[in-house]
Amino acid sequence: MDAKVSLQHGDVLIVVHVQNDFVEGGTLAVPGGKEVVVPVNRYIQAFQSKQLSIIATRDWHPYNHCSFRDQGGSWPPHCVQGSPGAQFVAELLLPPDVTIVSSATQAHKEAYSGFEFTELQRHLQGLGAKRLFIGGLATDYCVLATVRDGLALHYEVFLLADAVRAVNVHPDDGAKAQAEMERLGAVPIRVSDIV
Repeated sequence: MDAKVSLQHGDVLIVVHVQNDFVEGGTLAVPGGKEVVVPVNRYIQAFQSKQLSIIATRDWHPYNHCSFRDQGGSWPPHCVQGSPGAQFVAELLLPPDVTIVSSATQAHKEAYSGFEFTELQRHLQGLGAKRLFIGGLATDYCVLATVRDGLALHYEVFLLADAVRAVNVHPDDGAKAQAEMERLGAVPIRVSDIV
């Protein structure tokens, strides 16, 4: 990871699902999930300094969402609309003008990607986005799916490798997800690579 990147017009930061239920103490905590906050905040500061756009995605589930175990899904209830667990982590320094994209808002539709059944692509088109900088939670689910869709829509995608953490249902799921994103064309960077 030695790519040096100069931020420019058309760059958009996408912060994926840095919500209370996905960090320590949450109902679906990602191991080390809160560790993404410090590097994500540094990316936010870099984008703000260049007056570039920042988008935050969030799971925003109805109480009876199909992904929940009591509805036959794979996961414990999490990020229920309006609940404390659905709120962004308090230490996350999202700017007042951040665009928030809510995903998986329909009870009968599962969605991992920030693009799936959302307005994300319309927002990006309105911004004239060319390059996406994507980090957050979790590497092997929502980050992977969002990166995959961004690449399929022909954006240049940078994976914020220092600002992601994995669920790791299987011990190497995160590593496999990162390898898959790179195979598809995502470029892994760290905040120190931004010049």
